[in-house]
Order: sequence, then C-alpha cells, then structure tokens
Amino acid sequence: MNKIFSYAASLQNTGIHIARLGIVIVMLWIGGLKAFKYEAAGIVPFVANSPTMNFFYKYDAPEYKKHMNREGEYKPDNIKWHTENNTYAFSLGLGTFIILIGILIALYPIWPAVSAFGSFLAFIMSLVTLSFLITTPETWVPALGDSEHGFPYLSGAGRLVIKDVIMLGASVVTMAHAAKKYVQIKKV
Repeated sequence: MNKIFSYAASLQNTGIHIARLGIVIVMLWIGGLKAFKYEAAGIVPFVANSPTMNFFYKYDAPEYKKHMNREGEYKPDNIKWHTENNTYAFSLGLGTFIILIGILIALYPIWPAVSAFGSFLAFIMSLVTLSFLITTPETWVPALGDSEHGFPYLSGAGRLVIKDVIMLGASVVTMAHAAKKYVQIKKV
C-alpha cells in the first residue's frame, strides 16, 4: 500500500501539467467557439444579467428572452436582433480574450512569468463566471410547478457555471507552479 501512495505522490507535477494543458484546451476551444452565433447567443443571459457586463449589450435583460434560439435553430429575426444587440461583436471580443489567456498559459515552458499572469487572468475569469450564479436567473431550475426549483437546484446553465470552481482551483495551482519556476530561474 505504501508503494501505491508513494507512486501517487510522485505524480504531483504531472497533475499540474495536465491541469495546465486542460485549461489551455478549454480556453482555446471555448474561446474559438465564441466566433459562432449559437455560442454567442448562449452567453446572452449571463452577460445581460451581469451588473458588470450588461453595458456591452444594447438591450437590457430580460428583453433577450424573446429572441433566443435553441442550439442549431435558425431564426433570421433573432439573428437580426442579436446583431443589433451587439451579441456577436461582444462574443468575438470575449473569445479573442479567452484565446489570449490560453496562449499565455501555454507559454509556460518558454515564459513562466507570462504563463503565471495567464493563470491569474483565468482565475479572475472564473470568479466572473461564478458570479453568474448570483446574477443570472437561468442558472436555477425555474418555478414551473415542481417543488424542486430555485436554490440549490442548478439548471443546465447553472451546472455549466459551477464547474468553474475547478477552473478557479486549477488556475491557482498553475499560477503558483509557473511563478515558482520563474523565481527559480531568476535566482540562477
């Protein structure tokens, strides 16, 4: 049993590198998807209800509720509304920023200080995302007759958001790891 625990203990750095790779993949993939209309429309409830982000959109919440498409659905009138709302332009900017975070974190082998900063940005982004649990009504199961609604019953949107707790922790670990490497390099 001791050998198993010794082996598990030896995997700490491997785990950190896997966490870093996971963050990079998520940032690049999700950031890239922000260029597509379905993903841009999918974040509207979060942005529109956020007191720190809603100024990016032309229309106030809950106006968006009349203009939401299901993923894969094509409704030209809704697309026109989202264009006027600045939905697509904001999403493209956000996606570019998210991709930049992923690239910064990926620079760990070359520039650990830059990677540490990227991980710090991922930490901040995770905090913002987690704030949507407070600001976005769609993160909780709505009261539609069932007794299981509201807190603590996470909707699909809420389950998506709560996973950022993992991103929050992983970004702290990768930030500390990159900062430690930077400090060691500077000592030499």
